[in-house]
Amino acid sequence: MTVVSPIHTARSFRSAAPSAHPSGGAAECTVVASDEGVPLVTGERVEYANFDYAASAPCLTPVADALADALPYYASVHRGAGHHSQVSTDAYERARRSVARFLGARSEPADAVVFVRGTTDALNLLARSVPEGCTVVVFETEHHAALLPWEHPAARAGRVVRLPLPATPEAAVEAARTALRESPEGPRLLCVTAASNVTGEIWPVGELVAAAHAEGARVVVDAAQYVPHLPFGLEETGADYVALSAHKLYAPFGSGVLAGRADWLREATPYLSGGGATRLVTEHEVVWNDLPARHEAGSPNVLGAVALAAACDTLTPDVQGLLHIRESALLERLRAGLADVEGVTELTLWGDEHPRVGIVSFTVDGLPADLLAAALSAEHGIGVRDGLFCAHPLTRHLLPEGHAQAVRASLGIGTTPEHVDRLVGAIADLVAHGPAWEYADCDGRLAPVPDPRNVL
Repeated sequence: MTVVSPIHTARSFRSAAPSAHPSGGAAECTVVASDEGVPLVTGERVEYANFDYAASAPCLTPVADALADALPYYASVHRGAGHHSQVSTDAYERARRSVARFLGARSEPADAVVFVRGTTDALNLLARSVPEGCTVVVFETEHHAALLPWEHPAARAGRVVRLPLPATPEAAVEAARTALRESPEGPRLLCVTAASNVTGEIWPVGELVAAAHAEGARVVVDAAQYVPHLPFGLEETGADYVALSAHKLYAPFGSGVLAGRADWLREATPYLSGGGATRLVTEHEVVWNDLPARHEAGSPNVLGAVALAAACDTLTPDVQGLLHIRESALLERLRAGLADVEGVTELTLWGDEHPRVGIVSFTVDGLPADLLAAALSAEHGIGVRDGLFCAHPLTRHLLPEGHAQAVRASLGIGTTPEHVDRLVGAIADLVAHGPAWEYADCDGRLAPVPDPRNVL
């Protein structure tokens, strides 16, 4: 097993301590990777070029190290008298404090940090925790995890207002302000993303929070695509809630977080019923626990929490700032390269100059997205995402005429300039010459026929 380092590509985090490099802690930011490469249909093997970070990021080596340290002491938490149970309980609660620091949470009891399975789980929890009849305002640009939970039959939301795609960031703020102002009296919630999972464009969270608070509403931020790239602070932004997924934050072990104002969460019926969420159960009554246990029924994902905390502890604001500088250069290199390829159209909501994180979605004339993605993988060893990216309304709106889906390339800590050049060169080659192999549907995805690779 080897690691890929964006700062010192010739060194492994496991093989040497972090050096006294000007980047400081950034030298620790390496990801676990295989040194075996990936097979091509030609019979060759090449280094894998991963451009699918926005779906799931690989594991940080400090995260893998933290798990290796925790595994020998793994046990169920909170209710065990044994040594390992107490060690695991301490690790679990220390993880909660690490996440709170990472998210700039307000001091207890104002804010709570609840461990969940991911962003989708977090926002469904909040949808079941808002006051009964709460008005929810959400843009149609959102990922389905943020768009759909409010309309679920089990949600406590009342009126749900879906706002159309805004033409500018300023229009987004004004649309949210107007929708909240025109909503009925009572609790109101604005749901917004911090960075689009389709275009990477950064949303004006601070301005949206100010507008919502001026109308007496609260704000929940889907930060799943933002926090792997840039720091986010609840207290700094004024946001009331934030949701994230560990698997996008280099801790792919099935955890996530809903953090924010404790009062709505405390007053809500537990998200799940079961052990841990209860304080007392008799034949005639159930007394529910206080936060955060109230919404963490069952045996929690201790190792997932430890992994997430390790990622949060590694990705300090200083480290993220340094990584963002490097990533911005890679993103500029990728976008410039794609712009030079005939027939490539980048999807954007607010124009080429709007700030964004390391995500680029695009179409290529004459090459369907699924065929392009399959050929990049089979013939070039490059992993991208194709489809509508669980943001169907936004992606369909942005697609140029004649295209049903798009390709998404997303960057991360393990991405190198050579990877970017390989991707741009491979797309240019496919545009010029087409795929070199035949492709056919195989279990719902295009695959080379015949396929000599041993993929499984």
